[in-house]
Amino acid sequence: MRKFVFAVAASAALASAGCAMLGRQAFKDPEVKLKDVKLLGVGLTGGQLNVDLEVYNPNHYRLDATKVHYQVNMAGDSVKIADGVLDNRFTVEEGQRSVVTIPVTFTYAGLGAAGRSLMNTGGVNYHVIGDVAVGTPVGSFTVPFNTTGRFTTAGVAR
Repeated sequence: MRKFVFAVAASAALASAGCAMLGRQAFKDPEVKLKDVKLLGVGLTGGQLNVDLEVYNPNHYRLDATKVHYQVNMAGDSVKIADGVLDNRFTVEEGQRSVVTIPVTFTYAGLGAAGRSLMNTGGVNYHVIGDVAVGTPVGSFTVPFNTTGRFTTAGVAR
């Protein structure tokens, strides 16, 4: 009887591992890119930005995102503007795009290089990195994203 129970347990474990592998193979990573950065306001010690990320779902089912970890850097990663976790849930339907807005509060400490670049050249390089936790019909996944570009006084340059 013990051998039978062991065989059933081993078969269940193998089937579960096989399903997880098939689920991962059926899953296509969503594409995350920076869409826009909006300066909301500045004060004596810093300011507030809204960082808009566009998430594209290439899958044939919806994605339910539960959490976004992010870090916003400028001036060749020498200046970390902000990092944090956004716990707002959002859904991206199959084959669709959705914009997620991350509110960012920053301080002026360390912004000298980015500010000089913005004033001298009219722009500054940015780097947004992080990951998105998503739930799908084939399992839950954490998907990294990494996007770079240039922010100009006119907005985000592509």
